Amino acid sequence: MTPPTHPSRRTVVTALGAAGFVALPAWPSKAHAAGGPVLDTHPATEPSGTHVRDVGGTNVVFQYGVVLPAFDGWRTHEPTREYLSLDRRWRFRFAPRDQGLGESWQSPDFDDRTWGLVDVPSAWDLLDTPGFGSQTAPFGKGTAFADGHALYRTVVDVPASWRARHVRIAFLAAGYSAEVWLDGVHLGKHEGANSPFALPVGGALRPGTRQTLAVRVFRRASYTDYTATTPQPVTDDREIPYKPVDYWPYAGLTRSAWIEAVPRVSVAKLLVAGANGRVEARAVVENHGDSDFDGWLTLDPGRGSGARPAVVAARIAARSAGVVRVSVSVPRAPRWSPASPHTLTARATLTAGRPSGPRVDTLSTRYGIRELTIDDARLRLNDKPLFLKGLNWHEETAAHGRAMTPAEYDRELGHITAVGANFIRNCVYNRHPYVYDWADEHGVLVMDDIDTMWLNTAQEKLQTERYGLARALALTMAWNQHNHPSVILWCLQNESEIDPDGAPVYRAWLADMKAAVKAVDLTARPVTWASNTSNDPAFDLADVIGFNEYFGYFYGEDADLGPTLDAVHAKYPGKPILITENGTWAVAGTHGPDTTEGTEEWQAARFTAHWTQVAERSEFVAGFTYWVLKDYKQRAGYNQSYNGISVMGLLTFAEERPKLVHDAFRKAVNPRS
Repeated sequence: MTPPTHPSRRTVVTALGAAGFVALPAWPSKAHAAGGPVLDTHPATEPSGTHVRDVGGTNVVFQYGVVLPAFDGWRTHEPTREYLSLDRRWRFRFAPRDQGLGESWQSPDFDDRTWGLVDVPSAWDLLDTPGFGSQTAPFGKGTAFADGHALYRTVVDVPASWRARHVRIAFLAAGYSAEVWLDGVHLGKHEGANSPFALPVGGALRPGTRQTLAVRVFRRASYTDYTATTPQPVTDDREIPYKPVDYWPYAGLTRSAWIEAVPRVSVAKLLVAGANGRVEARAVVENHGDSDFDGWLTLDPGRGSGARPAVVAARIAARSAGVVRVSVSVPRAPRWSPASPHTLTARATLTAGRPSGPRVDTLSTRYGIRELTIDDARLRLNDKPLFLKGLNWHEETAAHGRAMTPAEYDRELGHITAVGANFIRNCVYNRHPYVYDWADEHGVLVMDDIDTMWLNTAQEKLQTERYGLARALALTMAWNQHNHPSVILWCLQNESEIDPDGAPVYRAWLADMKAAVKAVDLTARPVTWASNTSNDPAFDLADVIGFNEYFGYFYGEDADLGPTLDAVHAKYPGKPILITENGTWAVAGTHGPDTTEGTEEWQAARFTAHWTQVAERSEFVAGFTYWVLKDYKQRAGYNQSYNGISVMGLLTFAEERPKLVHDAFRKAVNPRS
């Protein structure tokens, strides 16, 4: 859907049987070897071993042979745990032609004193690319186009007190994939540029010593030659996305990392669902010790809940994981809504022997009380109809790429509330945890996405039947963002191919991902996706019908939107409809009649025409999501005359300067302002 002639937009979980607890699965000590300078090799299935197990009636996500833990250690430190931040300056070197492992770059004995330095977190794209955020700088220059492998190294002083601890190394993101070694011992590999992961250290840890941590990060080239007249794309069927897409694939350790030492018996994850005056909690407890644990779990639903802590027996066999279920009545707890974004903090405390016995471990989490339902083609929050006034956005700045600072997040997300939007779509990947916390606190609704963009039928089939990375991304999205009241929709894919004759491959792929998120979401959030057509043959599988539309820009006329919405509603009268994308482009400062393509006036008029048709149908259209908040960077084979910057935003990329469509959006969504 992307014309090359002008600035463009982007064009079954298996349960292993119920039990009171399950034994922790074995995990191989060695991973599949990594490959060459352009493509990375892959194991038979996605390398993290992501899967679901039924643990006493609760579906639990496992990776690397352990429970996928909570990732709150980036901002909160539990008093029963020890943390070692890895946000620092690391030794760094690119590895052309896959150089490095043969020379033992991952070994603690390797001399890296001649290597360069890089900050973690950061994107190596910004390491040496002058003019990255400028529309006039030359395209195809600098480390923004350095692809293949790179090695990171740092040393850590491991406390002697960690001898009796379960230790894991957590990364909030590594783009696109990463392998990790501790003192030359391979801990594992992760794939997926925007999902967090935690590797158990196991026998590689030597408490009381200094150890070397090495990470090899890989990014596939988008094209064999970025500046060619007809660039040749580089593809990999197992990667997601498998081919070049139109957002920038930032490389490196782009978010925070840390080492976390927890008790051998600990709360790995606390799932909380608050609705209808009750809090339902599932504390997933791991026992990495050699003895059975017989104790208690106390759940405090938090200050402001109006409820006392509940105490439940916790018995977890050695080398096993179990789930402790707790239900607490909170009839006077305030409900979360965009107008009143009340959040609570639940805390689970494990004690040994008796409820007042020695404290073993704690884990806290933020959550909210709210009811989200679908009734008569309307999305309802706390029994009130929702109309989503939304924006798509990309997580990046000209200064730091995807390794944004808290101040940058505050400024960027502040643009969303400043124009009166109440909804954001995380197109098309998971965000830093800061974003979900911010949305909870500011009352902004969220549709969360994964990287499943522009897959073709062959990749959909491979992911469903063999490789499983799409399923893993869906699972981890729902697991990691589970407790956030702001997250109201799971988005499964963006503009992927639909096979003919009833779309059996496409439907099976969507059903597989839908089953994954439904398996672990206690709140049963609706599932949708951003289809490339309003005539998607799998819409019967969606809870909310979502499609991208560009009438009057890529095809048809502006006025075609209303009749299209009416036709979809007639076919699926009980399902809400969401416009997941609509937009046009304008080069900032270009003015003229609103009939002249590329002017700010034209962009604003096109938005207004589409918004009006949606707003007139709010009884069955759940909302409208404009493409896009801010101009954004692309490595695709278009917009090179603008240094790869797509100019479809309400704001410019580097300066974040508003265009006329910014005002048009603000006035449309707040007609009384």
